[in-house]
Amino acid sequence: MEILKVALAALFSAAALFIIAKIIGHKQVAQLEFFDYITGITIGSIGAEIATTLEKPWWKPIISMIVFGAVTVALSFTARKVPKSRKYINGTPTILMNNGKIYKKNMKKAKLELSEFMLLCRQEGYFNLNDIQTAVFEYNGKLSILPISTKRPLNPEDMQLLPKQESISTEVIMDGRVLSENLKRRGLDENWLKRQLSNQGYTSAKELFLGLCDENNKLTLYTGE
Repeated sequence: MEILKVALAALFSAAALFIIAKIIGHKQVAQLEFFDYITGITIGSIGAEIATTLEKPWWKPIISMIVFGAVTVALSFTARKVPKSRKYINGTPTILMNNGKIYKKNMKKAKLELSEFMLLCRQEGYFNLNDIQTAVFEYNGKLSILPISTKRPLNPEDMQLLPKQESISTEVIMDGRVLSENLKRRGLDENWLKRQLSNQGYTSAKELFLGLCDENNKLTLYTGE
């Protein structure tokens, strides 16, 4: 009976965490603001407590989870609607280096050691500081770098070229299943797909792992190994 209680409490906790995470939104760990990070840890700890502490009323930690989730959503909403509040809620970017000069005061403000700054530069692909025009430490903990003009990658505009804009391909087959809605968005149907499969030597979508259709209705097929 005790095992069943633990299992049910764990399932209930997982469901509550899933719902709150959906409300808060999807972010990578590197993109989390400080308060989001702290809230995530706290909500996770409360969720674990629900699953393992059965003698306490289950509704108390659930209310705590809801409150933490609501505060996070409220702060996110405030930051979107009131621009002036963003620097207090999210923080502000800090210029660490510009035009060959490293700002020691800003490094202290960002709580970064010089070795850590060098590490972040190398992670962005810059092993020589002479290649950097400006380095900005963003509020999410990532380093943004503007290279000097002679060190940045060559782009088509430099060569006065006007390449055609590409678009994202659409999945029309996934795990052997035909995605009919995606076909309709492209103005296509399953009869068209069957002809394309036949032209490439396949009799059914079940033989395929993935099928992608580009802007020119060219179908690229992948089999699962």
